[in-house]
Amino acid sequence: MRPPIKKESLKTFETFNDLSLPLPLAAALQKMNFLTPTPVQLETIPAAIAGKDILATAQTGTGKTGAFGIPTLNALAQDPKQQALILAPTRELAAQIFQVMKEMSVGLKRYGVLVVGGESFKRQADDIYRGFDYIVATPGRLNDHLGERTISLDHIGILILDEVDRMLDMGFAPQIKQIQRYLPVERQTLLFSATLPLEIVRLANSFMKDPIRVEIGAVTTVAPLVTEKTIETTNEKKNALLMQELDARPGKVIIFARTQSRTERLAKMLYQEGFDIVCLHGGRTQAQRKQALDRFRKGTHRIMVATDLAGRGIDVLDIETVINFDVPGSREDYVHRIGRTARCGKTGEALTFITPADVDGERIVSGAKAPKRVVFRSRRR
Repeated sequence: MRPPIKKESLKTFETFNDLSLPLPLAAALQKMNFLTPTPVQLETIPAAIAGKDILATAQTGTGKTGAFGIPTLNALAQDPKQQALILAPTRELAAQIFQVMKEMSVGLKRYGVLVVGGESFKRQADDIYRGFDYIVATPGRLNDHLGERTISLDHIGILILDEVDRMLDMGFAPQIKQIQRYLPVERQTLLFSATLPLEIVRLANSFMKDPIRVEIGAVTTVAPLVTEKTIETTNEKKNALLMQELDARPGKVIIFARTQSRTERLAKMLYQEGFDIVCLHGGRTQAQRKQALDRFRKGTHRIMVATDLAGRGIDVLDIETVINFDVPGSREDYVHRIGRTARCGKTGEALTFITPADVDGERIVSGAKAPKRVVFRSRRR
């Protein structure tokens, strides 16, 4: 059992230069424009550098990758014998984390492996065999490699679980617990989530030792630079309204629809109307999803239609508008969707179409509590 670390005794910092990081890492951060630490980085990095387990909740777009990536690479530079494992719920998020880690570690000569579904298993096994300092993976594919004995986690000294609530929503709890069996008992664990339901608390209790709790803002609070707008309409008028709003906005737009089939139909309609469009949902192949993200990120196609798969894990900094073509199922999903805009100090706009059928639409957008249900019972005679 590691001795407790008082939060008050942890080193504080105002800039990344105050952390005395290895020079190659500090130079990489400067090149990547990591200038002013975000609140979650300020709260998390000192505790992580001190070797403490961390249970953190924060809004989307708050710099969580830097919050765990910087102390992880710092630790790997200090002890080259240990390795790190980062788990993420989707291929897209894993790929984005991997890219950031790769850029930060370029001068450290610390090498990573990306292990996700939809890619060549053999090529991943070959990359693993050549050796790695850190691995970024989705739970399902990592378990495949563990089952085939193409990877060993015996030297994992740091475990990071990102977007844990999303992983549990996607049914990854059994895979995460299976992975735990292969990990050393003595390790540092950093767990990041947007929400903290009881299931995550239980998971944290089984994975972590006396974690420091970091909470940045309410998870149902929208980022301050997002301008929100609701438009009352009908299902019959939605398509025409959408095209009208797209014509009025020249920048990048992401449109959220409820289902995969609805996303496909909407994308087809917009394509036929002459819009540069890409489509992203869980039913598409990895190659199709990667191509869609690349085109959207580069700006050759300025409009993306997506399901909630993209609500967590699309890190495109210049999205100007989010349109909720369909109202999401919860306040948390709404916050994550519109968190795709107004990132890193930029402003953005979020539009939500609400129809008479969206009985909880106004409540989800406003964040109001659900009304209590009144049950009327007949009087006994």
